[in-house]
Amino acid sequence: MKKYFQFEELGTNYRREIIGGITTFLAMAYILAVNPGILGDAGMDKGAVFVATALAAAVGSLIMGILAKFPIALAPGMGLNAFFAYTVVLTYGIPWQTGLTGVFFSGIIFIILSLTGVRETVINAIPTQLKYAVSAGIGLFVTFVGLQGAGIIIASPATLITLGEFTGATLLAVFGIVVTVILMARKIQGAIFLGIVITSIVGMIFSLVAVPTAIVSGIPSVSSTFGVALDPIFNDPGSLFNTKFLIVVLTFLFVDFFDTAGTLMAVANQAGLVKDDKLPRAGRALMADALATTVGSLFGTSTTTAYVESSSGVAAGARSGFSAVVTAVLFLFALFFSPLLSVITPAVTAPALIIVGVLMVSSLRLIEWDKFEIAVPAFLTMIMMPLGYSIATGIAVGFIFYPITMLLAGRKKEIHPLMYVLFFVFLAYFIWVR
Repeated sequence: MKKYFQFEELGTNYRREIIGGITTFLAMAYILAVNPGILGDAGMDKGAVFVATALAAAVGSLIMGILAKFPIALAPGMGLNAFFAYTVVLTYGIPWQTGLTGVFFSGIIFIILSLTGVRETVINAIPTQLKYAVSAGIGLFVTFVGLQGAGIIIASPATLITLGEFTGATLLAVFGIVVTVILMARKIQGAIFLGIVITSIVGMIFSLVAVPTAIVSGIPSVSSTFGVALDPIFNDPGSLFNTKFLIVVLTFLFVDFFDTAGTLMAVANQAGLVKDDKLPRAGRALMADALATTVGSLFGTSTTTAYVESSSGVAAGARSGFSAVVTAVLFLFALFFSPLLSVITPAVTAPALIIVGVLMVSSLRLIEWDKFEIAVPAFLTMIMMPLGYSIATGIAVGFIFYPITMLLAGRKKEIHPLMYVLFFVFLAYFIWVR
C-alpha cells in the first residue's frame, strides 16, 4: 500500500493521510445536506438525492485516489447544482429527468475528451504564471465562501457585501478561526482538523450547533432517481433535440471542465505535486472526474467535480491518493450516519476554508507582477473568481486577456497555440452561452 501510493517519495505516512482525508471530508460534508435541498427545489426526492450525492462522491473520490493517486476528493459541485435546479428546471422548464440526461451526456463527452488526451493537453498548455494566478484566485474564492457561510460577510443592498453581525454562529466561526490560527502558528500536526473538532464541541456546548438526536439511521431509497437519466434517451429522444438542451450540456461541459482543471492545478501545486510546470497523471485525474460525473448522473445528482476543499486536507498533511480513498470511505459511512451531519455547519467549516485560502494565495509571490502583460491576465483571473463566484469565470476572463497582452508586448512566440483556441472558446461562451 505504501509503495503504491508512494508514501516515501512524497514524505507522508498513514497518519497524515488519514487526518488529511478526514479533514477533506469534514470540509466538504456540507454538500450532503445542501445538495438535496437545492435539487429538491427542482422536484427531486431529497432522500434519494442525499444517497446519490454520497455515492457519487464516494465513487469519484475512490477513482481519483486509486487511479490518479491525487489527494483530491470529488462530489456534486456547488453552482452546477444551482444551475441545474434554478435555471435548467425552473427557468427553462426542462424536466429534472431530462436535466440528468444533460449531465449524463456531458459526462460521456468528458470521457471522450479524456481518452483522446485533449483535456490533459489543455491543462499542460496553460502558462505557469496563470497557474499561479488560478491557485491564488481559488484561495480568495474559498476564503470568500467561508466568510459568507459563517455570516462574517453578508449581502448589502447598498454596497453588495458588508460585514455581518458578530453574534451566535458568526462568533463561533471567529472562535474557530482564532483556534485554528493558533494551532497552525504552533505548527501542530493536523491543526485544521483539530480546529474543526474543537469548534464543533464548543458549538454544541453553547447550543450554537445542534446536538445529534441519533447516531445511526436507515439509508433512504434511491429508486426514484436511479437510472432516470437514461429514460429520455429511449422514451422521448425528441425532447433532446433543441437549443435549450444543447445549452444545458455545453454549460455543464464548460464549467466542470475548467472548474476541475483549476482545482487540480491549485491543489496539486499546493501539495508540491506539479513537476516541470506540468501535472503528472493529469489524464487519469480528469478521467476520474469524467467517470464520476457520468456515474453521478445515473445515481440521480447534478455534475460531480473536483472539490477545492481538498486543499484543507492537503494543508492537514495529505499528499497521496490514499487520503482521497479515506474521504471516499467516509462518504459511504455517511449513508448510515446522516444525523451526525447536523454538527458540520458552515460556521464549523468556515475556519478551515479561510485558513486554506491564506495558504493558497502564497502563490502570488511567484507571479511576475513587474511585467504588465503578465500582471493583467493574472490579476483578472484571480479577482474574478470570488467576484464572479465561479472558478470557471475567473479562468475565462484571464485567459481571454492573456494572448492579447502577450501579443501587444511582442511575446507571441511564448503563447501556446491552444491558448488562441481557448481565447475564442471563452469569447463564444460569454457571448452565446453565459
